[in-house]
Amino acid sequence: MNRFLLLMGSLIFGLCLMAGPVKAGELKINGSTTVLPVTQVVSEAFMEDNPGFNFSISGGGSGRGIAALIDGTTDIAQTSRWIRDSEVKQAVDNGIYPVPFVIAHDSIIPVVHPDNPVDELSLEELRKIYNGDITNWSEVGGPDRRITIISRDSDSGTYVVWGDKVLKGDRMTPRAQMLASNGAIVQAVQDNRHAIGYIGLGYLTDRLKSVKVDGVKPPSTTTASGEYPVSRSLWLITNNWPSGDVLRFINYIQHPGNAELIVEGGYVPIW
Repeated sequence: MNRFLLLMGSLIFGLCLMAGPVKAGELKINGSTTVLPVTQVVSEAFMEDNPGFNFSISGGGSGRGIAALIDGTTDIAQTSRWIRDSEVKQAVDNGIYPVPFVIAHDSIIPVVHPDNPVDELSLEELRKIYNGDITNWSEVGGPDRRITIISRDSDSGTYVVWGDKVLKGDRMTPRAQMLASNGAIVQAVQDNRHAIGYIGLGYLTDRLKSVKVDGVKPPSTTTASGEYPVSRSLWLITNNWPSGDVLRFINYIQHPGNAELIVEGGYVPIW
C-alpha cells in the first residue's frame, strides 16, 4: 500500500502545469510544526499570485494532521514522517485514500545552549543520552552538570524519526521533558545552559548551537545527499488523487521554479 501511495505522489507532479490565477477559495492544512514554516511561506506566495485566496494553517504535530485528514477536517495533512500502515488502514476504513507528496528535505539537529562546549556527539552517545544511560555532560566532554533532556511529544513526526534513527528501538528516558513544538524546544534550550534538544533544520537560529553527529554538519549539502545521519523528507498528504485547489497548491509547492520558497522556509528543495 505504501509503495503504491509513494508512486502516486511522485507521478502526479507534471500532470497539471501551473495554470493562471485561481478563483477565491480556501484550503485547510493541519499537522507538523516542522513543515509549518514551508507551508506558511509558500501559501503567502500563492495568495500573492492569487488575490482573494485564503489558507487556514495550523500545527499540532504530524499525528494530529493525519488524524484530521482521516476524519475529514482538513484538506491537506502536513507531516514530517511517513504515514503508518495502521493510519492508512484507518483512513481507508473511513473512506479516505491518503496520497503523499514529498515537498522538501530536512535534518533533525541536536541543539545545545551556545555556552555549552560540546560540539559533536556520536549517534551512540545521543542514543544513550535519550535513553537515560548518559546523564552528565562530563561523560561526553562537557562540564560536570546533569543533562536536561528535551524532546518532542509522541504526536510529533520529529519524535518518531528521532526514535527510529537515534534511539533505534530504545525507550525515551522518563526524565525527558516532552514539548509540543519545535518553537517550544528552541525556547527551552536557549534558556537552559545544560539542556539538549532536537529540532528541524528550519528552526535553527543563532540562539542555539547545532551539534555535529558522527562528525557531520547538517547544512543543505549533507541533508540532500543523506550523508547527515538524521535526514528525512517532509510531506503533504491529500485525500485521494487531488483536484481543483488542492492540486494547484501541490503543483505550486513542488514546482522547480518555487524552490527558493522552500529555502526561505528553512529547508532543502527536492529539485
